[in-house]
Amino acid sequence: MAHIHEHKKDDTIFRKILWLCLGLNFTMFIVDILASHLAGSVALLADAIDFFSDSASYAISLYVLGKSLRWRASAALINAGGMLVVGIWVAYAAYDRFMHPMIPQAPLMGAVGFIALCVNMTSAALLYRFRQGDSNAHSVWLCSRNDAIFNLAIIISAFLVYYFASGWPDLIAAVLILGASLYSAWHVFEHAMEDFRKRA
Repeated sequence: MAHIHEHKKDDTIFRKILWLCLGLNFTMFIVDILASHLAGSVALLADAIDFFSDSASYAISLYVLGKSLRWRASAALINAGGMLVVGIWVAYAAYDRFMHPMIPQAPLMGAVGFIALCVNMTSAALLYRFRQGDSNAHSVWLCSRNDAIFNLAIIISAFLVYYFASGWPDLIAAVLILGASLYSAWHVFEHAMEDFRKRA
């Protein structure tokens, strides 16, 4: 009985954290979309799309919380699919920027990248205790951790854009986000399939 009570308590805490992370990530999606347009940054656009994907992941996780392992593993597969979609969208945006180069506004890039870093570090810290759970819990923590790394890349690229007066660092940061998104999608997919095997 004590174990069941503790499990329900953890689910309640996890649910509250997911709601908080959902609100933070969706807000940053809107901020990033506007900033990417104003700054002309493909890296910020990639980050915006990633924030939207994360928001969807948190919403799905809230829906399946407390359901069977099969439901949670299915949610992880959907999250992996979302990461893959992010990767494809970023690939298209990066190709378009390669064909039509421009120099982004570095100060705005750096400022928004720093705010996004704070949001993702907060989300990752809140989700840290649940990272070793099922594939779905693992995937939402992995998203937040990776996003913090993405934001560091954006901040560095903003400095390089300013220093070299070139749009290449912005494009390179977008490609790095693309590669990390695809790798994470595969990692989450493998973890979800492992949960399906456990259920079987």
